[in-house]
Amino acid sequence: MISTPNIIEESREKLTTISIIDAMLRDRQISLLGPVDEDSVNSLVTQLLYLEKTAPGEEITFYINSDGGEVGNGLALYDIMQHISSPVRTICLGRACSMAAVLFAAGDIREIYTHSKVMIHDPSISGRMTMKALELQTMSQDLMGTRQALAEILARHTGQPLERILEKTVTDSFFDAKEAIEFGLADRIIA
Repeated sequence: MISTPNIIEESREKLTTISIIDAMLRDRQISLLGPVDEDSVNSLVTQLLYLEKTAPGEEITFYINSDGGEVGNGLALYDIMQHISSPVRTICLGRACSMAAVLFAAGDIREIYTHSKVMIHDPSISGRMTMKALELQTMSQDLMGTRQALAEILARHTGQPLERILEKTVTDSFFDAKEAIEFGLADRIIA
């Protein structure tokens, strides 16, 4: 477990200790630094809704360094990003892969650091499975529906045709900063 450092703020009356997360939130900055899972998404949704409530329409900066994770939870975060009136400026530092790439691409303003990478691919099922034929068929149909939904989201945010997205996501497709801009996943390189 990595501890989150604190900041000590001094005023005339006293010294106050606050977490870096709280200090960033005060500056309308949030971050996904790790997997897209229930805990990270619940925290980020809460932060986005709080920032929207306190200053609707004001920009929120969302830093992303993630290998991705759970699609269902990621889509919940995506829906909130699309629902709020505050523009969300996404910044890729390091990596935005899989579901994290979808979240990065969904930003209203999308910036990427020079040595960062974005990776898109089809959703998958991991882990050991034992199931009956009809259960497998149902799961397969659901997975194909998720594939289509993610491809449509990426097509909407990149300007690429749906067929091109489906072609690129068959395997892991990596993009450096320049390639991410050319493909429509990012808008600008932060030098």
